[in-house]
Amino acid sequence: AWAQGTFPQRPVKFIVPNAPGSSIDTIARILSTQMAQGFAQPLVVDNKAGAAGALGVEVGRTSPADGHTVIVASSSSITIAPLLQKAVPYDPLKDFDFISLIALLPNVLVVNPALPVRNVAELIAYARSKGSNSNMASAGVGSTSHLAGAALQSAGGFQSLHVPYKGGAQGVTSVVAGETDWVLTPAPAAMGQVQNGRLRLLAHSMTTESRPLGDVPSIAQTLPGFEFAGWIGLMAPKGLPPGAVDTLRRTLAQALQQPELRKQFDINGAVPTPSTPQEFRAFLARDIEVHKKAIEVAGVKAE
Repeated sequence: AWAQGTFPQRPVKFIVPNAPGSSIDTIARILSTQMAQGFAQPLVVDNKAGAAGALGVEVGRTSPADGHTVIVASSSSITIAPLLQKAVPYDPLKDFDFISLIALLPNVLVVNPALPVRNVAELIAYARSKGSNSNMASAGVGSTSHLAGAALQSAGGFQSLHVPYKGGAQGVTSVVAGETDWVLTPAPAAMGQVQNGRLRLLAHSMTTESRPLGDVPSIAQTLPGFEFAGWIGLMAPKGLPPGAVDTLRRTLAQALQQPELRKQFDINGAVPTPSTPQEFRAFLARDIEVHKKAIEVAGVKAE
């Protein structure tokens, strides 16, 4: 068995601060299935959506620090929410124990197949020609898809009307239905619709050198220097026993090596990225600075 020692002594709960069917939920359920094989106890996914992820994170933060409740954290709930919500009670760098990164998530630029564009340059030209009649979906004001889309517009020198929805799935569905033209959204939220032909995939948001989606080009090939990737990681209430941190980290790392998990991650465009707790914390500190700049570009104010 991957997990050793006395931990866990009862079922382990994954708190997912996002709705069922969201990109974070999709990855969490794939991971939980594999990690459960390394425990002698069940692993349960508990969705606690609300307040852009802050509600679920706070539930996790105030849970007993024994390792049996952990948080499937992401850029939306850990990086963005504290920057945009004055009422968020937690400090992302001080109030949690870091276990490991799980994956990097490229954002994917997708359009309705009826739209007459097949690459980033054509989308930019189309949006410029349409002016205010071009529109962009998002998962809501201040969401990852909103900030990524705003950053793309700034880098590409064009504007699209922002149409916020109440979640990533609804935003993607609006593009499928032709209600909106495009969205730059975390890959797991859109790749199923790409594979069934309901969306056209133009590019991903990682570096030019990255190949998270095979031959799919990066936005940076058209707009040099553009990068706006999301992430998922495992965090826990402050004060976990070192043995629990180590067991969770090792079990997660083992799960990320499993061929079936990697196959499912590939389908969803997620890049397995195990790390040490120290590497995870340093990564988060950098991510906060990147998002501060994106929020400024988007013109979103903390409320």
